[in-house]
Amino acid sequence: MKKLILTSAVLLAISALFAFDWPQNEILSDSFFSYFAQLRGGTIGTSLVFSDSKEVKSADEGRVLAVLSEHDEDELFESTLGNAVILCHKNDLITVYGNLDSENLPKLYEFRDIPSGTSFGTTGSSSWQEGEGCLEFQVLDTKNHTYVNPRILMPRIGKELQLTIKDVVAISKKGTSYDLATVKTMPSGVYTLYRARQETAMPYKTMIYVNGAIAESLSYDTLTEKDGKIAVSGKKNYDVRILYPNDEQQFLGEITLPKGKTQIIVVVQDILGKERQVTYTAEVR
Repeated sequence: MKKLILTSAVLLAISALFAFDWPQNEILSDSFFSYFAQLRGGTIGTSLVFSDSKEVKSADEGRVLAVLSEHDEDELFESTLGNAVILCHKNDLITVYGNLDSENLPKLYEFRDIPSGTSFGTTGSSSWQEGEGCLEFQVLDTKNHTYVNPRILMPRIGKELQLTIKDVVAISKKGTSYDLATVKTMPSGVYTLYRARQETAMPYKTMIYVNGAIAESLSYDTLTEKDGKIAVSGKKNYDVRILYPNDEQQFLGEITLPKGKTQIIVVVQDILGKERQVTYTAEVR
C-alpha cells in the first residue's frame, strides 16, 4: 500500500506530492547498505543502496527510458550503475534501478509504459560496487535538476540508525582547529564546523545555532549538481571537498562567531524528526 510522505518543506522543489512503493520487499529503515548523501568512493552518494540481493520491481507506473546492459563480460561498464533500468514518471521524476543481474533481467522495451510492481529480476554484481549484489536506487527531479532522497518518497518501517555528535571541531579561516568540547577561548571570525562521520548512519538534517539564532542548516532531501560536482545546499552549495574533507569528518556548517560569551548548539535530526543535540560554550575574543 502506498503512503504519502511529506518533508518539512513539502518535498522542497518537487512540483507535486508523490509517493513510491518499495522497489524491493519492504526493508527496515536501519538496514540499508549505504544511505543517500553518504560518502562513497570519494564522492557524495546519490543512491540509496539496499542491503540484500532480492527481486527488484518498479516503484511506480512509468515509461521505460533506457535499459543499460554490459557490452562484454571482460570489460568494465561504461555506467557505474552496471545493468540498469531507467523509468520516467509523472511530475518530472525519474527512477534508476542499478546493479541488476543481466541473466534475470527481463526483456523491456524502451518508451513502453509499464505498471507499478513490474519485475526487473534480481540484483547482481554488475556495477562499480562489485561483490555487494545490492540494488542502487536513484530518484531524479528533472524539472529542478536535483537528486532526490528516495526515502522521502517511500514508506519508512522500523527504527532509524542512531545518530551521534562526537569530536566536533571549529576550523578558522587560518586553518586553526578548536575542539569545542574543551576549548575555553577562541578568536572571533568565520568557522567551519565538523563532526566525526558515521560510517553508515546519515543525518537527514543538521543545524547550528549561535546564541539562540540559527546560523546554518543543511537538509539531505535533495542534492544539486553544478559544474559536474554533486553538492548539498545550505547558505552555499557545499561539494564533497567541504562536506567530507576526509574519511573521518562530516561538515556541519559555516558560522560566524561574535565577540563575547558564545553558545553554540549542534543538532542532528533523522528522517523521522528525532533530534540529538550538544551545547558548547566559549569566550570569543
